Amino acid sequence: MATEPVEQGLPEEKIPFEKHMERLEAIVRTLERGDVPLEESLALFEEGVRIARICSERLDAVEGKIEVLLGVGNEGPITAPFRSEEIVKED
Repeated sequence: MATEPVEQGLPEEKIPFEKHMERLEAIVRTLERGDVPLEESLALFEEGVRIARICSERLDAVEGKIEVLLGVGNEGPITAPFRSEEIVKED
């Protein structure tokens, strides 16, 4: 294959998020070049989709752990769980 797989032999949960992202970026660069045979392109695409799903699941898990600081009360900081859908985008 044109690019090296992420940490061969390690279970997925042991591979750092950043390594997954590096691998995904390498796959995208390889596919964008367009000089890879069809079968290899398909294998790379499938690997990329799998890695993208892993990264998305990890981000969702981390997002659930983030707390938003709402202010400071008499007892100290007031926090609430982070929910991305509550973020208001300014146009």
